[in-house]
Amino acid sequence: MVILGIDPGLATMGYGVLDAARGNFSVIDYGVVTTPKDTPLPKRLALLEEGVRALFDKYKPDCVSIEELFFTKNITNGIMVAEARGVILLTAHSIVGEEVYEYTPNQIKQAVTGYGGADKIQMQLMVQALLRLKKVPRPDDAADALAVAICHAQTNRLSGQFRIG
Repeated sequence: MVILGIDPGLATMGYGVLDAARGNFSVIDYGVVTTPKDTPLPKRLALLEEGVRALFDKYKPDCVSIEELFFTKNITNGIMVAEARGVILLTAHSIVGEEVYEYTPNQIKQAVTGYGGADKIQMQLMVQALLRLKKVPRPDDAADALAVAICHAQTNRLSGQFRIG
């Protein structure tokens, strides 16, 4: 099963693509889709949609796992990320239908490290170890997206509880 993990963002959307089979998983690719800051919001959202569609065309994922939005301080930034997340969810759903899953940050941390309160460095080191990578994936958004994909790979037998639909 090919899993596309997404860390949503407007300026930088992280993605991680894993091949998961019988409890083993390996990296196919990871990276980011970026949108220029000085570009009008509708164009940035369109660029995100194009980026997500390009990922589907290239990797043909069987399912998509997306981090749920969590913010406490900057409401303005949170709204823009929510708009980006909406475009990402709509695009993913239009391509894979019911095979779109979402996980909270704590669920992702629990699945990857065994501890829902893990910090960023612990997460990055566990992503590196679980995927047998020589170094921590960069940028951080890509490492986060790989963690979202790992979360789904680790919990997919329970996926009905996390499916959006």
